[in-house]
Amino acid sequence: MEFLRPENWAEALELRAAHPEARAIQGGTDVMVEMNFDHSRPAALLDLNPCGELRRVEEIDGKLRIGAGVPYVKIIRDFGCQVPGLAQASRTVGSPQIRNRGTVGGNLGGASPAGDAHPALLAANAVIEVESAARGSRMIPIDDFYVWVKKNALEADELIRAIWLEPATGPQYFSKVGTRNAMVIAVCSFAVALHPESRSAGTGIGSSGPTPLRARPAEEFLAQALPWDDPAPLADSVLREFGSLVAASAKPIDDVRGTADYRKHALSVMARRTLAWAWNDFAAERRAA
Repeated sequence: MEFLRPENWAEALELRAAHPEARAIQGGTDVMVEMNFDHSRPAALLDLNPCGELRRVEEIDGKLRIGAGVPYVKIIRDFGCQVPGLAQASRTVGSPQIRNRGTVGGNLGGASPAGDAHPALLAANAVIEVESAARGSRMIPIDDFYVWVKKNALEADELIRAIWLEPATGPQYFSKVGTRNAMVIAVCSFAVALHPESRSAGTGIGSSGPTPLRARPAEEFLAQALPWDDPAPLADSVLREFGSLVAASAKPIDDVRGTADYRKHALSVMARRTLAWAWNDFAAERRAA
């Protein structure tokens, strides 16, 4: 196995173009596990750790640009108010050691349906910045990024540069079910984000389909059902209909972590709870204002 270690981002892109078969590695929290269990043996590893450009967080034109190498712990510590859904999801990733090494960019590169960051990124309408040495950078809306199981929209010579997110204008929540309380792969997960400025809501479903998913019918339902001008407690019928639409949008399978029926049930419960939490926060903020 060849080990490629560029000195900077420009050299990393050149090495990526010359070695399209190479597996990019930053924290290594997924790649090294696959290699240790002999599930994967790439021809080459492209180490992105020397690329300091990937560890920067900037505010540009009112948007947050999070470098692909920013570890989960920094998102939890410094950006919980601006991207609360992603910060909540980051808290559920592995152990403290994993959160110190793992990155959202790595989650996106692996594109596992069970990745914890994906539902929050979908709900918040993230945009992924990718780059190649030959064609420069391009922006991929999160809805177009996931292609199939562990497949993303990157071309062979591209690397993930950053994640762009609008700072939250309303409450966001993430919820996850696992076979134990911590250090666990999600049986299923769900995120919701309220966007009061557009009177809309975003959703994200994890570990319940070949890719991370949105619950589009549930989002369309909330656009009509949420009483934005009179934020009283939501009727139980609204919460239940939302939960049903989220469950119906999932495409789960039976596997060692859970059955398809259980995943649908759990998603409906998580959807009801997270929407209730988010709406109660929104209503409290409106009353206080």
